[in-house]
Amino acid sequence: MVAPSFLARAALALTIALGGLLVAPAAITAAAAAETTDATDTVGVTIGAVDLDGPAIVEVPVTVRNQSTAALRTLTVSFRGPVGWQVAPASRSVSGAVKPGAGATVTFSVRVPERRPGFHLRTFTATATYRGGDGAGAAVGTRVERSGEPMADLAAAFNNTGITDESATAAGNFDGAGNSFSAQKLADVGLGRGAEVEALGATLAMPDVAPGTADNVASGGQAVKVSGSGNALVLLGSGSSFSATGTVTVFYTDGTSSTAETGLPNWSFQETDAHGATLVASSVGRNRPDGYGDAAYQYRVFANSVPLTAGKTVDFVVLPTNSALHVFAMGLAG
Repeated sequence: MVAPSFLARAALALTIALGGLLVAPAAITAAAAAETTDATDTVGVTIGAVDLDGPAIVEVPVTVRNQSTAALRTLTVSFRGPVGWQVAPASRSVSGAVKPGAGATVTFSVRVPERRPGFHLRTFTATATYRGGDGAGAAVGTRVERSGEPMADLAAAFNNTGITDESATAAGNFDGAGNSFSAQKLADVGLGRGAEVEALGATLAMPDVAPGTADNVASGGQAVKVSGSGNALVLLGSGSSFSATGTVTVFYTDGTSSTAETGLPNWSFQETDAHGATLVASSVGRNRPDGYGDAAYQYRVFANSVPLTAGKTVDFVVLPTNSALHVFAMGLAG
């Protein structure tokens, strides 16, 4: 009888000789109106283009490609679109095996609703389940299609009045209770109208608008054009709650994207480094609906950053969906 240890060594030697077939598939990355599959994927799922010009029923092809050294058996592909969109059928089975180096394409019907105004991202996901192949049993492909155009700059997205003059405070509503920063007190600490601000390696500019008018973005998933390259995207602003956090999505000119979490501390009564942010300046007091007050407290502006993919050029940015996160300025660092 052959010793078990010998068998184990022989199996290991065979695995090495074959180049190590047990390779886990790499993640498939989502892109705006494009899809990329990592070259190390052994089973890849690719979703074809989706025509968003509804109302219409469009056909969407999904291709599963087998780059492993074993055939895919009992292959089933499921497909889903944005919430509420109808897809038929929900899944399709592929008859026969998909040999190594080959692919199989199935088609799904998607009911596309009438195009809505403004900028939107539509996410489509296909999941292939199988036996054989790389042994993982499943692979996922994601495609993100966009409709509409991002806003030209951050100022075009301003939807909140966070800075008012001490002689006319009623227009402010930074925190949902009618309170706002004092324009005079911000100017005292270098954050006056249109002032340049150096923060986290970026040169930013305070809003160049009159006090008492819209001067910041209460973040709600707005898409904003930001052109250029660097190592980080820097946000300047403050939170109007203790949980002013969310996901920033950066889209690049080559159609790829990256995401990162960020946050800004509450404008007062929260640690100044909360959410990994950096304090930029502290002003004294705030404007209330009935005039300037609360001079015993500091009201602050912060900066935080999210990393960018090296070597890529930024096309536009989608802000988090959290209206407690207020952005006065945004720019690139590095």
